[in-house]
Amino acid sequence: MTIAENLIADLNRIVPIPSIGALLNHAGDLKTSAETIADMLREVGCPDVQVIDGPCAPAIIARFPAPEGKPTVCFYSHHDVQPIGDRGVWVHDPLTVTPAGDRLFGRGTADDKGGVACHVETLRAFDGKPPIGVTVFIEGEEEIGSPHILDFIRDHVDEIRADAYVILDAGNWKVGEPAFTTSLRGVCDCVVKVSTLDHALHSGQFGGVAPDALTALCRLMASLHDAEGNVAIAGLTTAVDFDVDYDSEQFRADAGLLDGVSQLGSGPIAERLWAKPSVSVIGIDAVSVEESSNTLLPSATARISLRVPPGMEAAAALEALVAHLTSHAPWGAHVEVERGAAGNPGQVPIDGPLVQAGMAAYTQAFGVAPVAIGQGGAIPLVGELHEAFPAAEFLVTGIADPDSRMHSPNESVSLSDLVKTVEAQVGFLQRAASLTD
Repeated sequence: MTIAENLIADLNRIVPIPSIGALLNHAGDLKTSAETIADMLREVGCPDVQVIDGPCAPAIIARFPAPEGKPTVCFYSHHDVQPIGDRGVWVHDPLTVTPAGDRLFGRGTADDKGGVACHVETLRAFDGKPPIGVTVFIEGEEEIGSPHILDFIRDHVDEIRADAYVILDAGNWKVGEPAFTTSLRGVCDCVVKVSTLDHALHSGQFGGVAPDALTALCRLMASLHDAEGNVAIAGLTTAVDFDVDYDSEQFRADAGLLDGVSQLGSGPIAERLWAKPSVSVIGIDAVSVEESSNTLLPSATARISLRVPPGMEAAAALEALVAHLTSHAPWGAHVEVERGAAGNPGQVPIDGPLVQAGMAAYTQAFGVAPVAIGQGGAIPLVGELHEAFPAAEFLVTGIADPDSRMHSPNESVSLSDLVKTVEAQVGFLQRAASLTD
């Protein structure tokens, strides 16, 4: 079978498993997904495969011991995925791999079961005997912020120790043009509850004087941005520059902005996406439109997500967000904030010999040198691994492209990019082995 055929076959085994980390009723699916991937790694000749469960979601560690005098590389991806959402919006069945032209559709094809398949296919090329040591670490809770990752690393520090880590969970610049990520925003979140009354009221009898909680919450949420859309939370800083920028019209097309909708913020788009904070209201608990009535609500709740700029601690950014929410409550509304997870941003050097070997391998496979970019999304693992293994090198790249629609309906990935990624990873292992010849 060709590389492409093997990739599709492997994805057909794992994409149909709804390994949704955010939904408790899918705990069994996470276990099934992990066991299936463990079987795939055994089938390509890995002599040491473990499925590790509790307190973290099921993760996989697979190890090919290093030949004498050779380095060890750790390949990382994750097998948990985002919820499917409204199936009616999906053009294809989200739990089926559907080829359409060069793209493979299905939940997890781009984030990050496609990455898992690339690692498996890379190892298949060596018939169980890669030229250097290889560890495969497949996480099971990346999509919920990796809440146990620090404890996991501490508990398995010797098993995942490596000279270099290939984090296949970022993105490419565009289809056919790879990217190495040199900075990552972090992420933190909180749940804010706004209360104005001790019970619901008739809006005709009391409206106009008594403030309702949902309107107060909306005003509080509006205070998170200035008129241009820049984040208005005091105390958030950044100091990262990039050699490339994102074309404005290309961004509009990639993001699917509707006609007339403005882009948020000021300054270069790359800086806004990768180096500045962003804040979003990602959920609201209130009465639905269908069930609404002429009633003033006593309380309303929202979940706020903040992308943390490089160079700042996520915990400090979360405290800045909490301080803003508690100090901007309109009309004396009572505000309660429940702090959530906080994952630090990171900066990733790419001048080490192993990463440079990876750069050469990707250039050969794709026919173009990787672009050094930032990443707006958070990968908390990178910072935790760097702290645990400060001498290690990191190659942060990915398989997704601007049209992959990760976390959204109709997620997809370029099959040709998957194939080139496998070829690049195979070449990387060969070049890494030659560094010690």
